[in-house]
Amino acid sequence: MSHFSDANELEILQIWDGVTGRAVAGAEATLAFIELAADAVVPEHRHPNEQTGLLLRGSLRFTVGGETKELTPGAMWVIPGDTPHDVVAGPDGATLAELFAPPRADWAGLERLPASPVTLG
Repeated sequence: MSHFSDANELEILQIWDGVTGRAVAGAEATLAFIELAADAVVPEHRHPNEQTGLLLRGSLRFTVGGETKELTPGAMWVIPGDTPHDVVAGPDGATLAELFAPPRADWAGLERLPASPVTLG
């Protein structure tokens, strides 16, 4: 087994309508490359995993624990486990990297789509 992965070659996880991800997981965390379509909505939810992220492209309106902020590339966040949060992507969509600890075991049941090139530009 290799220690390396390429996001372009990973199966795509259908997380919500307009929200897909590609993920690698170790014993302690899951690293995910997430793509949101234009105006995609991630409904309020919570999970036991701590979630840290970095916005790479596009824009987001992110609400975490009742605090809302408009985010642009370079923005970072930390969401403690079991904290309610939701996201709305901007008109150009968004691309982000997120780390979840412990690993996202609940993603095992998500629909998988064939790999395709990632969007960064």
